[in-house]
Amino acid sequence: MSDNEIEDTQKLKDDKALNSATRHITQDQTKTEVANDENEDLLEQGLRQKLEELLSEHHDLDEVINRLSVDTHFDQLQRQRLKKRKLGLKDAITRLRRQILPDIIA
Repeated sequence: MSDNEIEDTQKLKDDKALNSATRHITQDQTKTEVANDENEDLLEQGLRQKLEELLSEHHDLDEVINRLSVDTHFDQLQRQRLKKRKLGLKDAITRLRRQILPDIIA
């Protein structure tokens, strides 16, 4: 074999190795991207579930406060505590909604 043929053979081997490595890296990146997408979906699903729980609790507190407001013998301090809890839930709901659908400045 001549020196040119040896160089050409070596270049072909190097090209094959490079293509194989590139293909391997691309497959790994694709797997990582898919895993990241699945993790993001699970996270969003968990956030949405938590949001539903908080909305339900907020609604329940609203009903309790309204029922107890009609009762004149109801403890005002307890009513204030329930209202404070309701406001805390509203803040938590707002934070979760922002995580699920962040504000995008166009």
